Amino acid sequence: MLISRLICEKKMVMDDINFTSDEFEALLGEQLKAERLRKNLTMATLAELAGVSESTVRSLEAGKGGRVGSLVRVARALGRSDWLKGLRPPVKISPLQIARGVTRRQRASRKASK
Repeated sequence: MLISRLICEKKMVMDDINFTSDEFEALLGEQLKAERLRKNLTMATLAELAGVSESTVRSLEAGKGGRVGSLVRVARALGRSDWLKGLRPPVKISPLQIARGVTRRQRASRKASK
């Protein structure tokens, strides 16, 4: 199975691999399940702690998708908010701009009219 192969190759780091979306979701699901089992929680207990349904936990663990909010709730209920830190957007304002009180607005570019 694909997940078994990825997990067994411990020298591989997620940043070094180009995962497909399905592979990445499956790997995240395996990590959620492993953490739940390490904490000796049933799916029902985790679902209750996270404020989501048991079927949502089952879907996330199976790598079958789910809402971002559900993933965040489950990760927090497992005490693994640290998994989400890498998802935070980088700070775009330099400390010098803050000190000067100058902030520059960032806008998306407009599409050229035909």
